[in-house]
Amino acid sequence: MEMKTKEKAEGRVKKVKNLAGARGRKFEGYVIRKFDKRVTIEFERVKYIRKYERYAKFKTKIHARLPENMKNEINIGDYIQVQECRPLSKITHHIVIKKIRSKEEKKK
Repeated sequence: MEMKTKEKAEGRVKKVKNLAGARGRKFEGYVIRKFDKRVTIEFERVKYIRKYERYAKFKTKIHARLPENMKNEINIGDYIQVQECRPLSKITHHIVIKKIRSKEEKKK
């Protein structure tokens, strides 16, 4: 409880309109597409294949709802965090929580 209060006081966390209760797993990835009310993020994960005793890389795409108050600050190439919520549409089951870093910071 105290940690949330401190973060809000410092202005790091912006309040997201409670469109759908965010619950479940959190994912972080790069924005590859931006639409009017949603974004698509992509991230890589490494999985161990026991049969071949090797690791394989897999890319995963997730569609997430983009809240109105974050619409102007998130662009293609930004690294963001999304969290699972109730199904909002056929393909959208996540909501954008926060922006971790922008595209320009990635290049540095």
